[in-house]
Amino acid sequence: MAHPRFVDGYLGYLLGQANHALYKDFDAHVRAAGLSSIEWRVLATLHDGDPVTISQLAHEVLSKQPTVTKLVQRMNEQGWVALQADPADQRRTLVVATAAGKRLVKPLVNKARTHEAAMLRTLETSEKAALKKLLAKLARG
Repeated sequence: MAHPRFVDGYLGYLLGQANHALYKDFDAHVRAAGLSSIEWRVLATLHDGDPVTISQLAHEVLSKQPTVTKLVQRMNEQGWVALQADPADQRRTLVVATAAGKRLVKPLVNKARTHEAAMLRTLETSEKAALKKLLAKLARG
């Protein structure tokens, strides 16, 4: 009998495979909406939350701060996000989704929820909750 392969039980591999399975079909919806995957992550992060600093946004969308700085400047020019001075520290810039950005991303968020539900359909409700809780715990370190 063959021994199980290392990658078949390796968390990094399993997470990568799960991530690929989750996004490979959904990415077509993102592109059809005229967004890149990082623009989608930015708008998904901002659409229902408080304004965030560029460094916090970079952390949340898994990208480098200089990349996100340039990206939000372009998204600002497109009217999808607005930049504002942080009232607590005028040297910092906060990023917020505009009404236009929220309108653009809302149908995608709804599709993402539907897509996620389809991907998780084989799991019990308690397994879904446990999976999300454990992944969030791992992400926090």
